[in-house]
Amino acid sequence: MLLLALDTATPAVTVALHDGTDVLVSSSQVDARRHGELLLPAVDRVFAEAGLKLDAVTGIVVGIGPGPYTGLRVGLMTADTFGLALGVPVHGLCTLDALAYATDIEKGPFVVATDARRKEVYWATYADSRTRLTDPAVDRPADIAERVAGLPAVGAGALLYPDTFPQAHEPEHVSAAALASLAAEKLAAGEEFPAARPMYLRRPDAQVPKNYKVVTPK
Repeated sequence: MLLLALDTATPAVTVALHDGTDVLVSSSQVDARRHGELLLPAVDRVFAEAGLKLDAVTGIVVGIGPGPYTGLRVGLMTADTFGLALGVPVHGLCTLDALAYATDIEKGPFVVATDARRKEVYWATYADSRTRLTDPAVDRPADIAERVAGLPAVGAGALLYPDTFPQAHEPEHVSAAALASLAAEKLAAGEEFPAARPMYLRRPDAQVPKNYKVVTPK
């Protein structure tokens, strides 16, 4: 087995290779504006460091979000392209689940919260590092303060809003190493994966205007 894992749902552009037992190589760079520019060089870098070729890959793992449209689509389109070119399966995983999997919180429940911009967070609650209790959602921190009161929290969203999440823990951003390790564990257990399709949770900013004026001749 050789899994290529990647995630661009957060400001982290992160890539890893996993042989089914261990992470072989991983790379992470935090830059919310350069996902498309940084992802493929990171893929080249991890293969070079591992001394492997792309055609050795047996499966792709990609973070499906939730995340902003612009960044999230970079990773998903890249994963789909690799999957089609190599003829290998593409496994989707919730980015929040990978963050939960990587935390050092030993006992739940706890919250994972990432930055959704617009003064909002993407979030979900977990019983432990492998068990999500609620569906991912997007909300203003103040609107969920009562629901998460007293719970430890993981992620950049928790660090940004300490009034709502006073017990913030690492990691801040998702890592492809955690994504790959979780996927390898799920594959070994015969578990199903969500579809490798984007989890946006809110409508795109760009929309067709209503009642626009027709300027072309009839």
